[in-house]
Amino acid sequence: MFRRGPKPRVLATMPGSAAKGAARPGTLRRSELEALGAVWAGLGDSRAVLVTGGQEGKAGAALGLAAAAAAAGRRTVLVECDFERPVLAQSLGLSLTPGLGEYLRLQAGAPQILQSAVLAGPASGQAGAPLVCVVAGDPGAEGAALLGSEGLRHAVAKLREAYELLVIDGPAGNDGGQGLRSLAAQADATLACLGPGESSRRFGVAVTGIVQRS
Repeated sequence: MFRRGPKPRVLATMPGSAAKGAARPGTLRRSELEALGAVWAGLGDSRAVLVTGGQEGKAGAALGLAAAAAAAGRRTVLVECDFERPVLAQSLGLSLTPGLGEYLRLQAGAPQILQSAVLAGPASGQAGAPLVCVVAGDPGAEGAALLGSEGLRHAVAKLREAYELLVIDGPAGNDGGQGLRSLAAQADATLACLGPGESSRRFGVAVTGIVQRS
């Protein structure tokens, strides 16, 4: 049974429009990047961070956090693990496939699924390399079962070794189920992107901190 612990702290507050997943990293304003960049001070030495929350704004928060880290010079990879509502490819103009689904079904190798998003404007910052992204791709019939697979655990372990920071855009907290719990077990920290009146208590995983949408 999930036990209630101390209430997680709000690590950043973002306007609702800025938290949505429709904008390229380069369109984030400097103030927004600074707010998201400050999140890392509250996460210590975390190398793998899972982002969940209500459906609205979750993907944009994960993207913004990854962009802020890359802009600060950290070699960062963003992995989309939301098979139900994938938006990363459309948001950044990336190829829809191959992605994580194809990799986990052994239909694509690691070099084929790693796509680069070149940061622009304020998000370019001190970035020494592009933000690397893995889109959800096509999960096939297995869907959510892939999130608890040994293949995904192996992929997360390899990405942790290869990059300074791994940001995981996980399933929404209210429909993630066992897949969300499996991902949380592999992350060093879990962030919840929440709107007004939303609570992380119902997610069934321990939340390290909150990105609050205004």
